[in-house]
Amino acid sequence: MQLSDCSEEEQAGLARLEARIGRTHLRQRLGLEGEHEAHVVRPGTHFFHLENWYSVHGLIRGVLTLAGLHGRGRRNVLDIRRREHDVPLPGLPAPFDGFTLLHLSDLHLDLSDAFVDRLIERVRGLAHDACVLTGDFRFRTFGPYAPALAALARLRPHLGERVWAVLGNHDTIRMVPGIEALGIRVLMNESVRLERGGASIVLAGIDDAHYFRTHNLHAAAADMHAGDCAILLSHTPEPYRQAAHAGFALMLSGHTHGGQICLPGGVPILTDSDAPRALARGPWQHHGMRGYTSVGCGASVVDVRLNCPPEVVLHRLRRA
Repeated sequence: MQLSDCSEEEQAGLARLEARIGRTHLRQRLGLEGEHEAHVVRPGTHFFHLENWYSVHGLIRGVLTLAGLHGRGRRNVLDIRRREHDVPLPGLPAPFDGFTLLHLSDLHLDLSDAFVDRLIERVRGLAHDACVLTGDFRFRTFGPYAPALAALARLRPHLGERVWAVLGNHDTIRMVPGIEALGIRVLMNESVRLERGGASIVLAGIDDAHYFRTHNLHAAAADMHAGDCAILLSHTPEPYRQAAHAGFALMLSGHTHGGQICLPGGVPILTDSDAPRALARGPWQHHGMRGYTSVGCGASVVDVRLNCPPEVVLHRLRRA
């Protein structure tokens, strides 16, 4: 896919984005997206791309139906839990003690209207200081993205004034202008500085590191100073080693869905991630960096969840 393949409206929005992220990043992302939609086997990256192996989706649904689990799994998708997570961070400025981030990941918003209604119900009225979205706004990895943007527009009034996001492997870069038109800043290997009480912390975000691998930690950390307390948004936990050694204090991610279809006790069958299984869900730590991998809000491949309920998370930052 090239810029010339996009509609005139898309080209205008992407031209503005190109001025921010550079021609190379934009061209690379668009080109890889064209290849991404066609591949099941991914040479040089992960072996199988399950989301594009469409015959398997029907097989999974058939097996769950025969086992009498499909209906229960679909109901579980609407059982969105609220988690609260206190995060002690060295170097956190005193004014940010208690600063709360609402974290939503893997929303797959065009799953169904009923799902969006339930997600709005779960986040409505939650007290938080800022909201972060760690990618996968679209259910499929291809096709129209307008339904996902329309659903995001319904959700947006309930996320507060300050919202930042990164793209996932389901998302096309063509969505960025539409997302940002809703008042959500998409961090494309970029960072912003959050101010409070005369102090500041850094919030950085990288492009998808799972399939497209267009992430750039050097660019995302370019404005970090020595002594900064910095938080990284990444769709996937896979670049955790690089993030830890780059000096980030906290990494927030998703992508794995916690397995989505798990064995009793929440043991994932698949995580579609090169990161260790210990990083597939919940809080973790690598060297001095803390991390949290959300099991996500929605569902992908098939619209079911088993032994792995969806979640929205309130991360409360604390001085270590």
